[in-house]
Amino acid sequence: MNVRSQFTRVAFLALMAGSFAVGSAITAVPAVAASSISIVVNKQPITSYEIRLRTAFLRLRHEGGNLTQKATDELIDEALKKQEIRRRGIDIPQSAIDQAYANFAKQNHLTEAQLGQVLARAGFSSEAFKDYIKVQMGWGQAVQSHVRSKDKLSDQDVVQRMLAQGGKKPSTTQYTLQQVIFVVPPKDRSAATLDRRKREANAMRTRFRSCSQSYDIAKGLTDVTVRDLGRVAQPELPPLWKDSVSQLSAGQTTPPQTTDRGIEFIAVCDSKTISDDTVAAMVFESRDLKKLGEKAQKGDGPDAAWLKELRDKATIVRK
Repeated sequence: MNVRSQFTRVAFLALMAGSFAVGSAITAVPAVAASSISIVVNKQPITSYEIRLRTAFLRLRHEGGNLTQKATDELIDEALKKQEIRRRGIDIPQSAIDQAYANFAKQNHLTEAQLGQVLARAGFSSEAFKDYIKVQMGWGQAVQSHVRSKDKLSDQDVVQRMLAQGGKKPSTTQYTLQQVIFVVPPKDRSAATLDRRKREANAMRTRFRSCSQSYDIAKGLTDVTVRDLGRVAQPELPPLWKDSVSQLSAGQTTPPQTTDRGIEFIAVCDSKTISDDTVAAMVFESRDLKKLGEKAQKGDGPDAAWLKELRDKATIVRK
């Protein structure tokens, strides 16, 4: 998943660019077991321990000022974000979170184990950092969903946009897709098993010529599921696959990726160019979202106003 394309204004964008001063000295922060509820956000508690953790994280990010207050405010915002993510049924695959964590370690010239040690010495943890990543990814998708529902283009808007560009309707590519899953049960997700299944997936990809053959190939393999996904327009492709599918032609497949189901790849059965009023609206909305995403990276996106709206409506009780 391309995290930079999501609507996030928080420090995650800077973090993913490698902003930890990992080479500097870090004073170990002793673990403190005692904890009590400090804030309740819409019945969701925030503990004093969580505030201490976040304060340590802010210190690692070289934030200044009253870190306890900043940590408290950031956790209140995160509680609101998590609630909205759950309400919209958004689920970020653990594989995407793990990949973002691995990318961050690599950008800082660290192994994942070394990054975990840096976080632990600072009084934070790998698990807490991954939870932070998950929230930012989920919030990005929530904001996109919110913008689509709030600013959906009317038929008149679409017509005006087309007239503004000389009456020409925009076009996009429509793909007929197939999903191939090399199933890996949760209890057996060792690195060795995932590597083996990925080799098997790549071996099937070398034999792939068309979607009509996939089922016959899969019959001779163990725990392989083939699903016809039907027709999907390019702007509607899920973020996990969008970039790789957009580069393919009929009869080609994406590189395999690790997901919560196992090892997967997508096959393009067919593709064609489509252009109608529905496509025009889809393309215009996709362009709008891209522009908003670029603004968000500069700190001027739509998420800040929405977050303020959620905060104003929330019941926040300080203990």
